[in-house]
Amino acid sequence: MNKSEVMQSANDLHLNQLLTEARSEERKDKALAVSIRLEALAIVITRKEMNHKDVAELLRQEALRFEHESQELH
Repeated sequence: MNKSEVMQSANDLHLNQLLTEARSEERKDKALAVSIRLEALAIVITRKEMNHKDVAELLRQEALRFEHESQELH
């Protein structure tokens, strides 16, 4: 390897490391967002004393919300 190839390889490694770190941070942020949303749903369910059918419908609506969000990102 010549000096230029070594530098390019080092740059590629650094870029890969940055991308890996960014993906990891994104996964952490998504996990936190889901956790917060689930807690909010639990609060609604508890406060309204929802029955199992209403809870199931609430979860279906939430799943649909996630599905739409996913489609918007593609």
